[in-house]
Amino acid sequence: MSPTADSILLRNGTILQHEGQEVRSLKECDLLIEGDKITGIGQNLAPPTGCKEVDCTSKIISPGFINGHHHLWQSQLKGRHGDQGFMEYMASGNLQSYNYRPDDIFWGQLGGCLQSIDGGVTTVVDHAHMTYSPQHATEAIRASASSGIRSVFCYTLIRRIREWSSTVEFEEEFLPEWWLQTLESLAGAAPVGNGRVTLGLAVDPGVPVDILARLWEKAQALGLKLVTMHYVAGLMKNAVQLLSENNQLTSNVLISHGNGISTEDAQTLINHDIFICSTPETEMQMGLGNPVAFRHDLKSHTCIGTDCHANNSADILTQMRLGLQHTRAVSNDEAFRKGEYPSVDITLEQAFNLGTIQGAKAIRMEDQIGSLVVGKKADILIFDASSPSMVCAAEENPLAAVMLHASVRDIETVIVDGKVVKERGVLKPVEIQRTLDTADTTLLDWSEVSQQLLQSRERVLERAEGQDVSAGMAALMGGSH
Repeated sequence: MSPTADSILLRNGTILQHEGQEVRSLKECDLLIEGDKITGIGQNLAPPTGCKEVDCTSKIISPGFINGHHHLWQSQLKGRHGDQGFMEYMASGNLQSYNYRPDDIFWGQLGGCLQSIDGGVTTVVDHAHMTYSPQHATEAIRASASSGIRSVFCYTLIRRIREWSSTVEFEEEFLPEWWLQTLESLAGAAPVGNGRVTLGLAVDPGVPVDILARLWEKAQALGLKLVTMHYVAGLMKNAVQLLSENNQLTSNVLISHGNGISTEDAQTLINHDIFICSTPETEMQMGLGNPVAFRHDLKSHTCIGTDCHANNSADILTQMRLGLQHTRAVSNDEAFRKGEYPSVDITLEQAFNLGTIQGAKAIRMEDQIGSLVVGKKADILIFDASSPSMVCAAEENPLAAVMLHASVRDIETVIVDGKVVKERGVLKPVEIQRTLDTADTTLLDWSEVSQQLLQSRERVLERAEGQDVSAGMAALMGGSH
């Protein structure tokens, strides 16, 4: 085996490895990382010269989690939405990008990325609905690249506020020329962050049909690999019909939420190999309907996400667990109503796959991420199976130990693209790129990032003084949403 300066040998752990959709536990097994790839899985692997060895006895080695839907910029808004429904969140959360300057976006985005990494997310689809200027977008991408996470930055056309006081006035021009120029510029520069941060597009059913068609053509011309769109039946225009009418149902589309989707529309998506990303925690709070993650007619084409870390947790463990147990509860209730004895028909394996291999398929990266296979990217989690939460469970069933007993604190190590970004339970300092096109960096640890976040939060709050949140809700209800 040729020597390498960037190699890591994970020694004597329990590896959760996929064979198709089946998850096997390989005990007392080694995994070798060279550069950004997995190059060996087996017992008693020989380390290359200069290789770093990590003793994984009493550890569980898992694929990194994939978050199919997240708004990473919202860190400064955390804590305000706990008792809010959808429309309240839209005004006190979603519209608050109006009060963010590009530097606030940078710190909010960096905070969201690092919280995701801390919770075991190695890849995220970022629905970036805060594009008030070209700098808002480039600062978000700079933060994502600096954090170490793998990301699809989905540049989003939004309805921009011109003035907000006792009333809200929106900009008249929905699609300004600078927005398209920025899209072209970002596409020309992508990928960044050593190839980890790629470019996608996000559009929503509220976008006028003529503009939607124009954006679709632009995305195709620029070769964007992913187009994502919110859709909740009864609350938004029918995204499936909208895309179908415009010949835009292609496999690079990813629908988020999908609550209440009809069986006909669900089948249409499956026929076109299109996935839905379910985000159970926000959906259950905000009145969007039952999550569709495990719906029988959809479960081959679903993945999992967190949506808003301003409202809830950003770790996929929580989302998988909530979605799993909520679906089991609904199924059990239906059985009782029929006079039947309830049975557990949704498995831990199915839930685990939502955050791993299903997520990879949803974003067309299953040949690179989502499972631990020689030749794939080294996006890996190491769980401390001897922790108070996981001990005994790991010996009985390693998958159950992860899915039902583990928490963020048990994620001891996170590796993205072959680089350790969390070690011994602590986030590693991040190399902040001064600009996207230079290698000049500044090293910051989490305590420094958190201080910047707190200062930015105060600035955002100051700008919001005098703004009537109910006016924001009224403006939304009178518009496309």
